Amino acid sequence: MVNNKRFSDIITVFRNYTLPETNMKLAGYSALINQYDLEVHLPENISAISESHKQYKEGRWQIFTTRHEPEHTLLGHLTFALRYEGVNLLILKKLYEELDKAIIETSVKTQPTGRYSRRIWFFYEWLMEDELDIEDAQSGNYVEALDPRLQYPGPKERSQRHRVWNNLPGSRDFCPMIRRTDILESFSSDELKKKVKDTIGKVHPDLLSRAAAFLLLKDSKASYAIEGETPPENRAERWGKAIGQAGQKDLTKDELLRLQEIVIEDRRFVNMGWRKEGGFVGVHNRTTGKPVPDHISAKWQDVPKLIEGLLKANKSLIESKYDPVLAATLIAFGFVFIHPFADGNGRVHRYLIHHVLAKKEFSPKGLIFPVSAVILERIDDYKEVLESYSKPRLDHIEWEATPDGNVNVLNKTIDLYRYFDATKQAEFLYRCVEETVFKTLPEEVQYLESHDKMRKFIQEHFDMPDKDMENLIGFLRQGDGKLSKRARNKEFKALNEDEVVMLETKYQKIFSNIGLNNI
Repeated sequence: MVNNKRFSDIITVFRNYTLPETNMKLAGYSALINQYDLEVHLPENISAISESHKQYKEGRWQIFTTRHEPEHTLLGHLTFALRYEGVNLLILKKLYEELDKAIIETSVKTQPTGRYSRRIWFFYEWLMEDELDIEDAQSGNYVEALDPRLQYPGPKERSQRHRVWNNLPGSRDFCPMIRRTDILESFSSDELKKKVKDTIGKVHPDLLSRAAAFLLLKDSKASYAIEGETPPENRAERWGKAIGQAGQKDLTKDELLRLQEIVIEDRRFVNMGWRKEGGFVGVHNRTTGKPVPDHISAKWQDVPKLIEGLLKANKSLIESKYDPVLAATLIAFGFVFIHPFADGNGRVHRYLIHHVLAKKEFSPKGLIFPVSAVILERIDDYKEVLESYSKPRLDHIEWEATPDGNVNVLNKTIDLYRYFDATKQAEFLYRCVEETVFKTLPEEVQYLESHDKMRKFIQEHFDMPDKDMENLIGFLRQGDGKLSKRARNKEFKALNEDEVVMLETKYQKIFSNIGLNNI
C-alpha cells in the first residue's frame, strides 16, 4: 500500500527552490519527485497549488489554483503532469523504475478507458519494454501520446493496444523533446524560407555562387574559432567543402566517421572513431591533475545504442513535416551532448545543423547558411545553452578519475542523453537562423553587389591589373573607406591626391548602404 499522505504535505522549500507563497502543495512532476525521492534534475518548470485563487508564473514555478488541484494519488499527479506540464520521459522512466509494476497496473485499471490512464499505460510499456497485465483497450477515441498544445509532436504511429497515437519525435533509444513557448511560436520556418527565396531570387546566379563560396569558408573558419582554433587556409577550405555537401548524403554511422576524419587532420594523438573510454569537457585541477568537468560525455558503452537511436530519429524527422529548425536542434545538439568521439564533436555537431536544414529543403540547394559565424558572434549565449543541459546532469553522474586524467562513469546514465528537453537550444538556434536569413545572407549579397560596382568604377578610370584592384578595395575596406598612409606611399604611390580622394569618396558612397563597419 502506497502512503499518499506526503503528496498533500504543505511545502515551503523544494530541492533548494523556495515556493512563492506559504501553504502551498506540490503538483505534477514536482509532487512525484518529492513523493518517491526520484534522483532526477528538475524540469525547467515546476508546479504548485496555491490557495490565493490566482494562476501565475514566478521564476521556475508555475502556480495553479485549487480548481486545478489533483487527487493526491499517483494517478492524480501523473494526470496533472500530462495535462498541464507535458511529457517528461526521464522523470516517467525513473518513476516507473522506482514503483512496483502492480502499482501502475492498479492505477490504470481504476480508469481503464480514460485518456490519461491510457497514456500512462502506453508510456510504461514504451519506456520499460514490458507489458502490464491489462487487456487491450477496446473502446475510447484515440488520444495523442504527446499533447501538441504543450510540445511539438513528431509523426504519428498507431498503438492499437492502448488506442494511442504515438507522436513522439524519436524512438525509445533517442527521444528529446521541445516545449511550445512564446519565443518559438513567434518564429515561422515558412516565413524564413520565403525570405531566403525572396533574397536569392533577385540575385544573379554568378553573384549567388560567389556569395555561397565566401559563406562556406566563413562558416568553416567560425566553426574552428568556436573551438579556439585557427586552422591553415587549406584546412578551413577542406572543411568548408564538406559543409557544402551537407544534405547530399544520408546520415549514417559511416558518414559520421567520415566527417570526423575530415575534421581531424593530424591523427597521431587522437583515437579516431567511436570512443572506447570516458570523455568530458572541462579542465584539469592544476595541483592534482584530476578532471574538473563542465560536461560528462555518455558512457562509451552506450554510444552505439544512442547513435543508432539518433540516426533513426533523424530519418523519421526528415521524412516528416516536423519543423526543420527544431529537427536540426534535436539531432545536432543531441549529437554533441552524447559526444561520441574523442575529438571533433563540436564541428560535426554544427555540420549536422546544415545537414538537417538542407535535407528538409529549408536552405536553398547549393547555399549553406553561415550559422557557425552567427553562433561565434553569440558565443556566450551558445555556451549558456550547452551548460543548461550539462550542469544539472553533473549531480546525477557518479564518476571517478582515471590515472590518465580522464573520467570513468560508474552509474547508469544512458537516459540522460536520450530523454532531454531541448527547448532552450531550439530558441537559440532559431535566433541564429533568423539572423542568418535576415542579416548575414542579405549583407553578403549586398557587399558583393557593391564590390562589383567599385570594381567597375576603378576599371572606368584606371588601367589596373585585377589583383591590384582587389588589393585597392581591400585597403579601402580595412581603412573604413580611407587609404592608409602605407598604401598611399607604397602599393598605390602612383595615385595622385585627387585620385585618392575620388576613390575614397566613391567607395564610401557605394558602401554607405551596408555600413562600412559591417563589411
